[in-house]
Amino acid sequence: MFFPVAGIEVAPWVPFLAGFAVALVCGMGGVSGANLLLPFQMSVLGFTTPAVSATNHLFNIVAIPGGVYRFIREGRMVWPLTWVVVAGTVPGVLIGVLLRVSYLPDPEHFKVFAGLVLLYLGLFMVKALLRPPAGGGAAASEKRFQQLVNEFQRRDAASREPLPRVELGRLTLKSIDYTFYGERISAPTMGVFGLSALVGIIGGMYGIGGGAIIAPFFVAIFHLPVYTIAGACLMGTFLTSVVAALFYQVLAPFYPDLAVAPDWLLGLLMGAGGLLGMYIAARVQKFVPAQAIKWLLAAILLFGGGRYILNIWL
Repeated sequence: MFFPVAGIEVAPWVPFLAGFAVALVCGMGGVSGANLLLPFQMSVLGFTTPAVSATNHLFNIVAIPGGVYRFIREGRMVWPLTWVVVAGTVPGVLIGVLLRVSYLPDPEHFKVFAGLVLLYLGLFMVKALLRPPAGGGAAASEKRFQQLVNEFQRRDAASREPLPRVELGRLTLKSIDYTFYGERISAPTMGVFGLSALVGIIGGMYGIGGGAIIAPFFVAIFHLPVYTIAGACLMGTFLTSVVAALFYQVLAPFYPDLAVAPDWLLGLLMGAGGLLGMYIAARVQKFVPAQAIKWLLAAILLFGGGRYILNIWL
């Protein structure tokens, strides 16, 4: 099958399977997998124009609702956190799109930039994981959640009760408060907003919506339970990707000599696979230890960043 915007020819099952695989692996950590799809499209499929970023955003739009639906159904969507993330990332992503098409159309320059950003974040995440775990707060609630899930698995199917849900607290200019398994969780509102705006700029250029960057920060810096941040990160990624994909489409006529608009056919095929993978990831996340998910986030960052940097010399 030929994809005209990307200028490539590939069997349709290849992008579908790629979307499914990255969403299945990454969805548990609140990451759509678009950060892994980008090197796949650029290095394997040969899709290197700015339109690849727009196509990645289209993948997010199609794939993410499967995971968000599951997190909402299980009561693990922290809506106040979600709206602060969206408020910061939406304007940031618009700036990022402009920077991408105006200053980073060369794929080699783009790879250097993306690689350095991801490597830094990955190493930061590893450093945080190697520290001794704290005894209370997010660590305590994550441990209690895992214990209850294990008990849930051992019960007879007919007598199973739903797991406790996140209890929403206050949203003020000072803090975002909620309760998870008896632990009061708090994050600084302006800190989350500022980080989200920066992530939006980077995500707009990189074509990932920002989830691959903001999820590790929530875990490593703000010490939020990984079981509660995934839904908020995915929802933020979804909404910012909607804005970014539309913005790329609007900008396309102003860059007639450059492929800017998304490849809709390719993005929809990858997104269809991602929709299935994301739903499964959200469903099984609660059965996976929190530390394993955190290491997965770090590995995703290091792999993506390392691949870009290595490609400079290969």
